[in-house]
Amino acid sequence: MATAAQWVEGARPRTLPNAIAPVLVGTGAAAGLDGFAPGKALLALVVALALIVGVNYANDYSDGIRGTDDERVGPLRLVGSRVAAPQQVKIAALACFAVAGVAGLVLSLTTAWWLLLVGAACVAGAWYYTGGRNPYGYSGFGEVSVFVYFGLVAVLGTEFVQAERVSWSGLGCAVAVGAFSSAVLVANNLRDIGSDTATGKRTVAVRLGDARTRTLHRVLLGVPLVVSLLLVLTTPWSLLGLLAAPLAVRANAPVRSGALGMALIPALRDTGLAMLAWAALTGLALAVG
Repeated sequence: MATAAQWVEGARPRTLPNAIAPVLVGTGAAAGLDGFAPGKALLALVVALALIVGVNYANDYSDGIRGTDDERVGPLRLVGSRVAAPQQVKIAALACFAVAGVAGLVLSLTTAWWLLLVGAACVAGAWYYTGGRNPYGYSGFGEVSVFVYFGLVAVLGTEFVQAERVSWSGLGCAVAVGAFSSAVLVANNLRDIGSDTATGKRTVAVRLGDARTRTLHRVLLGVPLVVSLLLVLTTPWSLLGLLAAPLAVRANAPVRSGALGMALIPALRDTGLAMLAWAALTGLALAVG
């Protein structure tokens, strides 16, 4: 039976910035429209956190029963390492989706009914990333999904539920956070090229190969910095986002140096930290600007 520490590790805490960052910057964009609503911001955070933990457990379950995680380089997987029964991990994933659903229902009832459809699409996207008969994560669409759900939907959704409209600034932030989130997954899939190739998992990294995947990571980390410059049209305070540049450079360092396997773990961690810093700084800039 898995210990509490193993369940926490199985939730993949290094991915939590992917959930926190869009809510931070989306709330800043809403505040820039005089629409800051702390209660709704908190509910949006609950939705985002529950979804990302849910998708991590769902990924653990689906990859585990397929045998994809039998030979892993990265951190612990509950099913693949056989410390937890597949059914237990599946229930944990569904419980997280239920929490996200309840919080999303409250937001929908207090904002717009059609947000229920968006929420349903998010849960379906989370499950079928590696679940079902034809998981799209195995066909190279993982980065696109992360860009859409944890970039566009999460940022603009957070802004909309508070301000009841979205802005061009919010859209720019959504693109930036989507690029950061995709960069986290690119670093993860770069680490797993060998095992994914062996198990038939055709991620973007497998399709592009090692060298081009490393270039893609660098490009994705550059996108938010360009967005910071463009947001000057909204407020000069947006240049605060450039303070995250050293973290982005550090995040890319293992990728740039040709690191492999576990040596790429710092790239995942630091990409998430760069995203969190950029979102906090930019959200603050939009709120005060």
